[in-house]
Amino acid sequence: MFLRFETLQEKKLLGKSKRMSFVNNTTRDLWQWFQPRRKDIQHMIGTDLYSLEIYDDVSFFKTFDPANEFTKWAAVEVSNYDHIPAEMEKLLIPTGLYAVFLHKGPASEGKRTYENIFYNWLPNSDHELDHRPHFAVMGSKYKAESPESEEEIWIPVRKK
Repeated sequence: MFLRFETLQEKKLLGKSKRMSFVNNTTRDLWQWFQPRRKDIQHMIGTDLYSLEIYDDVSFFKTFDPANEFTKWAAVEVSNYDHIPAEMEKLLIPTGLYAVFLHKGPASEGKRTYENIFYNWLPNSDHELDHRPHFAVMGSKYKAESPESEEEIWIPVRKK
């Protein structure tokens, strides 16, 4: 499951964001809005899709309440912000250290991977959460609900 630590260089994304909670999860609606409009984005880098969460602060998981809201993004990487399609937004992910994990299996079973990260791996590591976007990279091996699906989970960390 844990793959590596990686220092991510600043990354420019374009997409759509929406406030939601785990109780009122509208991720599906967000992606259904984004996918057909993706063709309007210019200057894309690669074909990977980015599913991001921005939590209001690092205590989100320490005092976890599934009704607490966060900002969810559906996005792609771009080389510049010269053209931003209507109703889309830009997001700049700052440079920083990430712990990268592999989730294998249906996307709907991702909860188990995240629980393992936050309740097993992180407390037993010499790292703690940092306040930057969390994200999943859905590349060529991502196949939604297929048992063969793979996606990388990037968690922002810093040394304790």
